[in-house]
Amino acid sequence: MKHASCLLLTLISLTTLTACDRSPEYAYLEGETMGTSYHIRYQMPNNISEADIKADIDERLEQVNASMSTYQDDSLISEFNRLPADEVMTVGADFEAVTTTAKEVYEQSNGAFDPTVMPLVELWGFGKTMTVDRLNSPPSDMEILQAKSLLDFNGITLDGMTIRKDKDGVGLDFSAIAKGYGVDVIADVLKDYEINSYMVEIGGEVATQGVNDGLKPWQIAIDAPVIDSTVTERETIAVIRQSQGGTLNLATSGNYRNSVIFDGKRYSHTIDPTTGYPIVGGAPSVSVVADSVMLADAWATALTAMPYDKALQMAMDKGLAVMFVVPKNGVNDVTNTTSSSLEDWKVVQTPEMAKLREGD
Repeated sequence: MKHASCLLLTLISLTTLTACDRSPEYAYLEGETMGTSYHIRYQMPNNISEADIKADIDERLEQVNASMSTYQDDSLISEFNRLPADEVMTVGADFEAVTTTAKEVYEQSNGAFDPTVMPLVELWGFGKTMTVDRLNSPPSDMEILQAKSLLDFNGITLDGMTIRKDKDGVGLDFSAIAKGYGVDVIADVLKDYEINSYMVEIGGEVATQGVNDGLKPWQIAIDAPVIDSTVTERETIAVIRQSQGGTLNLATSGNYRNSVIFDGKRYSHTIDPTTGYPIVGGAPSVSVVADSVMLADAWATALTAMPYDKALQMAMDKGLAVMFVVPKNGVNDVTNTTSSSLEDWKVVQTPEMAKLREGD
């Protein structure tokens, strides 16, 4: 599953206004959250200060972190992870919303999205850094079985605003869904101010509505998954445009910035919870559009946590709007992943994504 890396998305301006055009005033906000940063572009409402809007956004994000940040010892999720089996604790609306969506994607993805996967990630040494050390001396079958015994999302029961677990030592990590939820809650704050045109981004997860400062629907560029690419040195391979007068909830997940080559194969930092092993042959880049960024984030992670052919089939079967970016020579080709040439990559999309991108 995804734990540290998200593909960066580029906001593209669609038009340049001439001097005689009159456009609404747009503001830009940025800040730190969830171990990364947020960026917001929005149409300024009348008689409301940017400082007030930013203060409300930061307060809301602090509430989300207080609910589900594993880096805060006093957060609700940290309290739950310390909770003994069969004890019940009360959680808030944020925790309930994320757990409910996580359960939905867990079940529909046949366990590929599993917020209890951290014991396997730590066993393989992929928690913070990615090296070949563990691949040179991989965990034994017994070690993997022991770690998998602590993967028990089915044993976590949510009943309204209360939650419990069946087994000691089982813990949750919502890092693969929380940023998407954070984007959603920022969008809700903007809507409370009756702001109907905005772009919100946290760590590569994006929500848009209305029009940009060129009075056109927002569009987001997807990078080619080049390993050594940076924010300033990147290649755009595809564009996803918001519909006229609509919204766009988009998440992109990828393995290419956290992977290593071992014995001629590229191994991802993403662990398949169903096998207990790192993914080999996964799609380097997966972008999902859904009804919420939280849902898109979870599905992007789930589809990254399985081999590409299986992910593509599942996306088709579930009717998801998904774009995969894969090497033309196949997902196991390790030579193309260091190339900056767009000729080395291809875009594969589901029919639902193709409908969204008609005319691009």
